[in-house]
Amino acid sequence: MKSKVSEMEGGGNGDLSIDTLNLNALPQDCIATIISFTSPRDACRLSIVSTIFKLAAESDAVWESFLPYQYQALIPSSLSFSSKKELYLSLCENPVLIEGGRKSFWLEKVSGKKCYMLSPKDLYIEWVNTPTYWRWVSTPEARFEEVPELLSVCWFEIRGKISISRLSLMTLYKAYLVFKVHDVYGFDYYPVNLSVGLVGTDGSMRTAYLDPEHVLTEQQSTLVEDEMLPKARVDGWLEVELGEFFNEGCIDDGELEMTAIEIDGVIGREDSFSRGLRSGPSRLIYVTQIWAWIHSQLLNLLLLGKACCHVNTRI
Repeated sequence: MKSKVSEMEGGGNGDLSIDTLNLNALPQDCIATIISFTSPRDACRLSIVSTIFKLAAESDAVWESFLPYQYQALIPSSLSFSSKKELYLSLCENPVLIEGGRKSFWLEKVSGKKCYMLSPKDLYIEWVNTPTYWRWVSTPEARFEEVPELLSVCWFEIRGKISISRLSLMTLYKAYLVFKVHDVYGFDYYPVNLSVGLVGTDGSMRTAYLDPEHVLTEQQSTLVEDEMLPKARVDGWLEVELGEFFNEGCIDDGELEMTAIEIDGVIGREDSFSRGLRSGPSRLIYVTQIWAWIHSQLLNLLLLGKACCHVNTRI
């Protein structure tokens, strides 16, 4: 039997009914409970249905359900918020440093997925503390106090790890290497081996030239399969995809590892430095699949959450 949704008679007062059920007659806490099983995007859309829906959709009960488990431990004691929605939006727009500044955390606005970035100090970078090969510098574009600047190495290796238990369930993650280059040498001739996978497994593997000005040889008219070039980001950095990982939720005590390795030639600068490793979850499609993406920056590891469809809803 087809349900009929109509406006209740009586002057167009915004009351909604399904057959003879007046949805606005439901208790506000009941409506809030129903909305809490949807998403932040849906809550914003439902808030324009009627006054009672707006009160329910903006209630603390709804927005607390979109916050991560034990979120209180992630909020600096110096910060205070008038509502859970204000807290949610703040976590989406203003990443907070956690674990003594070794990680950055925020939420993806549309889906509420957890996002992390590992600081350079939280990564393994071969010879990073050897002044001949790398040096630590401060740059206003970076999220953390210092980032390593590459001078010259014959063994380029960066590894980032994060616990699977931190990732959103049933989410496909993609990892990206985010960095900057200027008058760099070596990256044009030697592709970097990239991988993403559980520690102890092979994971997904591919290669990429980190020099965006890489010129194909006469024998190579096009890039081979799984061989990529970095793409420009809106913030002025470059990024290249490392790989992907789907978190089914079957494993909660392992670690996800992202790597970038090149050991065949000498690479370095004239001027080249990395911002970090970034990773994060994805947007959610309420059909059959969930997508996610992880950004990996050379020096900061982050886990984001995004949704699989582009949404213009503002929250």
